[in-house]
Amino acid sequence: MTRFRPLIRPMPRLMTRPRLAALALAVCSLGALAQQRLPTIAPADYTAEQKQAVADFEAARKAPLSGPFEPLLHSPQVMTVARSMGDYLRYKSAIGTTLSELVILITAREWTQDYEWHVHYPIALKAGIQAGVADAIAEGRRPTGMSDDEDIVYAFSTELHRTKRVSDTTYARAEKRFGRQGVIDLTGVNAYYTLLAMEMNMAQYEPPKGYKRLERFPK
Repeated sequence: MTRFRPLIRPMPRLMTRPRLAALALAVCSLGALAQQRLPTIAPADYTAEQKQAVADFEAARKAPLSGPFEPLLHSPQVMTVARSMGDYLRYKSAIGTTLSELVILITAREWTQDYEWHVHYPIALKAGIQAGVADAIAEGRRPTGMSDDEDIVYAFSTELHRTKRVSDTTYARAEKRFGRQGVIDLTGVNAYYTLLAMEMNMAQYEPPKGYKRLERFPK
């Protein structure tokens, strides 16, 4: 006669209260670390190199340290050379400040960098970029109604970000309009704000509370 074994599996051992508490503490700690990867350094804790980097920043920008330069201060030498590069590319590039702001918006969108977008959206509008153009970029659409210069800059910048190259046709249009210094500076603005976006994304640098974040792509 065949004997049947009951199909009963042993119940898994329940986690004890101490183990549950330890797990909860570990999860909370991970969350805290994720939010504070590179906390802003208090002035009282500056090293000599950091003090000099901040002094140079404030002398050049006529403003207190803020934004991406707060996490960058953890490497004061990098912060200083980045600030120096930005002094030219943001304010004095061969393509002008209006088109530079368009490039910054494109870069912020390509890297989904909330702080960069939050700061430069109103600056771009004030500089002459139409709200409809900026909003289309935020939504991941190619803007309509751009000027010829904006169209050249948009095509050049989006190709550079998405394909890591620029086609001969797109390059020729940009060089004809802006010259060789212009295409170097146009590439430089894209690269500089990519650096800042990468640093802030890595550091999980937060925009102000209440800011509506850019939609994450791809969906």
